[in-house]
Amino acid sequence: MHQLCDMEPRVMDDDMLKLAVGEQGPRDEAGQLAKQEGILFKDVLSLQLDFQNILRIDNLWQFENLRKLQLDNNTIEKIEGLEKLTRLVWLDLSFNNIETIEGLDTLVNLEDLSLFNNRIAKIDSLDALVKLQVLSLGNNRIGNLMNIIYLRRFKDLRTLSLAGNPIAAAEDYRMFICAYLPDLVYLDFRRIDDHTKELAEVKHQYSTDELKHQENLMQARLEDEQARREELEEHKAAFVENLNGSFLFDSMYAEDVEGSKLASLPGVAELMETYKDKFVIICLNIFEYGLKQQEKRKAELDTFNERVQEAVQENQAQGRHRTAEFEEKHLLSLSTIRGESELTDIETKIADQREDIAELSNALMTLEMQLVEQLEETINMFERNIVDLVELFIENVQSLMAQCRDLENHHHEKLLEIAINILEKIVKGELDEDLPDDVRALFVDKDTIVNAVGASHDMHLLKIDNREDELVTRVNSWCTHLVDKIHKDEMTRNRRRVKEINQYGDHVQGELDSLECGDILD
Repeated sequence: MHQLCDMEPRVMDDDMLKLAVGEQGPRDEAGQLAKQEGILFKDVLSLQLDFQNILRIDNLWQFENLRKLQLDNNTIEKIEGLEKLTRLVWLDLSFNNIETIEGLDTLVNLEDLSLFNNRIAKIDSLDALVKLQVLSLGNNRIGNLMNIIYLRRFKDLRTLSLAGNPIAAAEDYRMFICAYLPDLVYLDFRRIDDHTKELAEVKHQYSTDELKHQENLMQARLEDEQARREELEEHKAAFVENLNGSFLFDSMYAEDVEGSKLASLPGVAELMETYKDKFVIICLNIFEYGLKQQEKRKAELDTFNERVQEAVQENQAQGRHRTAEFEEKHLLSLSTIRGESELTDIETKIADQREDIAELSNALMTLEMQLVEQLEETINMFERNIVDLVELFIENVQSLMAQCRDLENHHHEKLLEIAINILEKIVKGELDEDLPDDVRALFVDKDTIVNAVGASHDMHLLKIDNREDELVTRVNSWCTHLVDKIHKDEMTRNRRRVKEINQYGDHVQGELDSLECGDILD
């Protein structure tokens, strides 16, 4: 294993990083930047830190736009400190003392990874590297040929190096890898020819077919889970998730101990079945209505965004036209001024040009004010429409939730009636059915059974009320945040545009000032 034994382990600090960036300049001006106080490492795209006897990766969080990182020929023992380098494409950690693959979970754009000549015994923890094309793991301690199957998940992997590992000594090494990684183009720096691929496929066909079958089943499950997650997110966006079935009804009984006991009473099963069927129908009505209203809100928002975009683009086009006319005249005026020899004529033309600059600034500001008024009207109209949609949605949902409460009240009355009748039969000794001991304990007297039925009823109403309150709170919050964001975004746009106009005016005014000063000095 390569080590820099004649040097003390070094700390990866700012001084080392500044020096490295400076020495690698002047490409992309990194060298010049390194010499300036307060350097922004985020401007650096490539960083070379090989042969530095670095023991620990650290202080790289500032290199947020780094594409290429070279850390080979050091004494690094652990892959760490790379979390912020999410744009990294190329990473070289070869010739170090790394034993475990780790710390790469955020490097989703990595295409080329070299871990050549380390102490790695297992290929794993690369799941996040979905764009991986080149992987170098030669001269490590990988001894299980089946570990290669892990690499099948990397659909873009084309180049793999494993020479120098114990598995490379296996008789079936090359055929096995070619069979299980059929999309691989290069293995150990040698191109895989079509004949080798065909032989490998035939030799391992049975096992690879079985593996493909299992992978297809797993992929189907993953796709189903993803589809369910996406569907749930759509339902949440409509504020009606888990209302397309018996979830709310089931939740009412999930913690209802008394209700579970009462469900075993004679005649209650049929009552419960009817209650559930009607309750679920109402929930489905809420769900379907919620999806339709979500589509209306989305259409309203899309229409609003289109109107805003059209207004801004039209306004920008007018502004560009006015600016282009000015610039054409401005350049001609500057040329004319430079050609004048009489001071009086120069001053007159400069004064005229100043008036043109002021006129342009006023024209652009007028356009901006017109746009502000137009967008304010558009935003206010959208706000009224979206608030009306939300209020209508809430009103109808509350009406449907009231139907759920009516059903619960009716069920409560029927259940209480059944319970009282059973109590009377027990008192008279006329009850033919056997009741479980915990249920019979509820019938010691009328107050006990009435309280039990009432407790169950109260819990059910609380569940209904909580779901209604949650829906109303969330949709109101969504509406408030959406409208606030729209107003804030418009304010930001306006300030940015006013700043642009002022900066442009200052720029052309500066050109005129410098010309005037030059003529006066001459």
